[in-house]
Amino acid sequence: MLPSLVLFIGYEHPGEICLNIPVLHVEFHKAATTSEDMSWCCLPRRAKKQENAYSNSIGGIYSEKNIRLFSYAELRSATDNFNRTNKVGRGGFGTVYKGTIRNGREVAVKVLSAESRQGIREFLTEIDVISNVKHPNLVELIGCCVEANNRILVYEYLQNSSLDRALLGYNSEPADFTWSIRSAICIGVARGLAYLHEEIASPIVHRDIKASNILLDKNYIPKIGDFGLAKLFPDNVTHISTRVAGTTGYLAPEYAWHGQLTKKADIYSFGVLVLEIVSGTSSSRSILADDKILLEKAWELYEAKKLNELIDPALGDYPEEEVVRYIKVALFCIQAAAARRPSMPQVVTMLSKPIRINERELTAPGYIHEYRSTASKANTSSHSRSKNSASEDSNMFSTVVPPTVTEMSPR
Repeated sequence: MLPSLVLFIGYEHPGEICLNIPVLHVEFHKAATTSEDMSWCCLPRRAKKQENAYSNSIGGIYSEKNIRLFSYAELRSATDNFNRTNKVGRGGFGTVYKGTIRNGREVAVKVLSAESRQGIREFLTEIDVISNVKHPNLVELIGCCVEANNRILVYEYLQNSSLDRALLGYNSEPADFTWSIRSAICIGVARGLAYLHEEIASPIVHRDIKASNILLDKNYIPKIGDFGLAKLFPDNVTHISTRVAGTTGYLAPEYAWHGQLTKKADIYSFGVLVLEIVSGTSSSRSILADDKILLEKAWELYEAKKLNELIDPALGDYPEEEVVRYIKVALFCIQAAAARRPSMPQVVTMLSKPIRINERELTAPGYIHEYRSTASKANTSSHSRSKNSASEDSNMFSTVVPPTVTEMSPR
């Protein structure tokens, strides 16, 4: 006679959950019965059912959105309790840890420090939008955690860290960055920004383009990180790039002075980034030997027709005409008058093709020189071809007329 088991309406013990099901008569072979067979009846709290309980605790949003939800316990385990030895970066929005999730994939876990005014549903709606923004030059957002007061983002992990560390850091090896690699980084970042600005239904202004937010994969392909944070947090959240001290090298003057955040602010920051990549010098950390910041020095060398002196000596062999063209494109991006800066699609064209640039349209850069005064406009010498137009668009190509540019807020 086969043994049988009668299951009654269940109850809960500390440490386990027994299923509440109708009375049921089940027959089975004794030899086939193991502890694993019974796992579907009495479940430890750490078993798979916990994931469903976590999803249900936020109103079933998990099933409604194209996002992956991680529990706090899972991310704590993945990062060894957020061990400081796994810390790979820190920015104005939070600390980033390297972790390994259950399927063995390495991830970057960003614990957000800024407090969002959004509720869970609104937060996850924005995450859902961002998770569908995919481009080869944007860091992939894998999922998030919104458990209790925690707001954590989980990104793909990139082996070569940030451009800030790899090229501009004190222990970097700039000789490893050939011109081929540096030019590919410039074009890749430009394409990523062009996608965010012009190619998605709801354009995103990054508002924090800088070397530490450009991550490099194992082949040095650049990916823009933190591109969705402008959507996740309100404009009044203070983070590192809205405080003039510390990152003034990347801030567009109109953004720093008047809070005017448009696509043009991103374009300005990109221009600074290109100057850093070409020169191997950090704009936000370095003052040059002659007490000039990088932007000021670049304009001075441009006027003196000595732009080749800005090129990183560690670069080795390089096509001088092409490198000088990159510097000129950067100068177009950092012009003081925001309306005169090119759009990112125009920048991609100027960088990727040997187009003759109409330098008669180039005007002096704008910057904040915190070392001489709290806010000063660009130095414009008597030899400068500066124009006082703040509203007219710039015709940067001698053979191409740029399309009309519509400035747009990030929201």
